[in-house]
Amino acid sequence: MILYNTLGQTKQEFIPYKDKKVNMYTCGPTVYHFAHIGNLRTYIMEDVLEKYLRYSGYDVTRIMNITDVGHLSSDADTGEDKMLAGAKREHKTVMEIAKFYTEAFFEDCKKLNIKTPDIVEPATNCINDFINMVSVLLEKGYAYIAGGNVYFDTSKLDNYYVFGNFKEEDLAVGVRDSVDADENKKNKSDFVLWFTKSKFEDQELKWESPWGMGYPGWHIECSAISIKHSGEHLDIHCGGIDNAFPHHTNEIAQSEAFLGHPWCKYWFHVLHLNDARGKMSKSKGGFLTVSLLEENGYDPLAYRMFCLQSHYRKPLTFSYDSLDNIQKSYIKLINRIANLKCEDTVNEEKLISYRESFRNAMDNDLNTSLGLTCVYDVLKADNLSDSEKRKLIKEFDYVLSLDLLRGKTSSENSNISVSDDFNREIEELIIKRNEARKNKDWSTADAIRDELKAKKIVLIDTPQGVKWELEK
Repeated sequence: MILYNTLGQTKQEFIPYKDKKVNMYTCGPTVYHFAHIGNLRTYIMEDVLEKYLRYSGYDVTRIMNITDVGHLSSDADTGEDKMLAGAKREHKTVMEIAKFYTEAFFEDCKKLNIKTPDIVEPATNCINDFINMVSVLLEKGYAYIAGGNVYFDTSKLDNYYVFGNFKEEDLAVGVRDSVDADENKKNKSDFVLWFTKSKFEDQELKWESPWGMGYPGWHIECSAISIKHSGEHLDIHCGGIDNAFPHHTNEIAQSEAFLGHPWCKYWFHVLHLNDARGKMSKSKGGFLTVSLLEENGYDPLAYRMFCLQSHYRKPLTFSYDSLDNIQKSYIKLINRIANLKCEDTVNEEKLISYRESFRNAMDNDLNTSLGLTCVYDVLKADNLSDSEKRKLIKEFDYVLSLDLLRGKTSSENSNISVSDDFNREIEELIIKRNEARKNKDWSTADAIRDELKAKKIVLIDTPQGVKWELEK
C-alpha cells in the first residue's frame, strides 16, 4: 500500500512498526458545536483508511480524543476557550455542552457509516497524563515557566517546522487568527503546555498542578492520549490539513522530546471542503451540517459518495447542484444493485481480477474514485453472475460503506420500495414537494401534501428525512 506521507511530502510504502499491527490516531472533535460537513469529510476519509487497512489484513487499533477543554479560538494560544464560548452561547455548563455535542457528533458519524474508533478518550479523563508529560518536558529542559504558564521551547529543536519549509515570520504567531504575540514566550513559535489562572480567570474547568490551578493546552492532549493507548510508537496519525501547523507540528515536537526518539511514521492529512465563500468553517456562520442536508432531502450517504468521488488530497468544492447529481447517481446505483438476483453458485476464480483492480485502486494512495469505478465495472461485467456481482460489491462496500446492498430506494424515503406504479407515483410527489420546500414555494408544497392526504398517504418528518405510510 502506497500512501502520501505529509512528513516528507512524498508517497511512501506503508510499513507499520510491527508487521500487520497498526496503531492509528485521529484528532477528534472539539465538542463546542455541531460538526459541519467539512469536518466530516476528514472523518469519512479516515474511516475509509481504517476500513481498507482492515480489509487488507491489518490488525488496527484506532484511537481518537474528544477535546472538551483547552482548545482556544486561536491556534496561537490566545482567545477564549472554545468550550467556554459554547457554554456561554447556550447558557449551559461546559460539561453539558461537551456531552450534547459529543453525542451529536457520533450520531452524525452513524448516519455517514463512520465507524466509532476502538478507543475514544475525552481530554478531561487524562489530566494526570498531561501533568506527567509536562513535568518530564520541564525536567529534560524542553519547557519553561513564564507568566504562570508552562511553555514548550522550540529553540531546543534542530527542526521545528517538520512539514515544510515554512517562513517563521509567516507562521509563528498564528495561522487562522490575527493575534498579538504572547510576551511570555521566549520564541514566537513556542506554545503553551499548561495554562494557569493567571491566563484565564473565568475558565470553568481547572485542576491542581505543580504550576498552579489551571488546565492543559490543546496540543499536549493528543500527544498524551496517543502515547497512553498506543505506547511509544504510532504508525499513522490523521487529521485535516489545517491541523498540520501548528497542532501536529507541536505534537511531534513535544512527543519526540518526551520520548527521546522518533514517534509517528506516517501523517495522513485530508484537504479542505470549500463552498462559495472558500474553506467551510464555523467562524463564518451558516455552516452546513448533516441534519441540514437531511432537511433538504439528501441522504447522508449521498454526501459520503460525494466525498469518495474526489481524492482526499484535493480540495473539494461543495454545491447543491453537485450533490443533486451525486444523489441521483447514488439512487440509480442502489436500485441497479437491488435488481441483481440471488443465485446459488459463485466461481471464486472469476472474482480474482476484480479484487485485484479494487486493491490496486485503493493501494494507490487511497484512490476512492477508482474504487467506486470498480463497483461499476463489476455491474457491467458480462462474465459475472448476479451472485458473483453481489459478493464482490458486498466486499468492496465494507470499505466504501455506502450501504450498496440496502435495497431499492428513492431520494427522500430510503426505506420505501419503488417496485410498483403506486409507490413510484408517491415517490415522485414527495420529490416534487421536497423541491418546492427547498425553493420556499410553500403553497406548492402544501398542495402536494393535500394531494397525498387525499390518497390516504401520511407524511412523517424525521431526522432521517420524510417517511410515509398509508393512513390506518
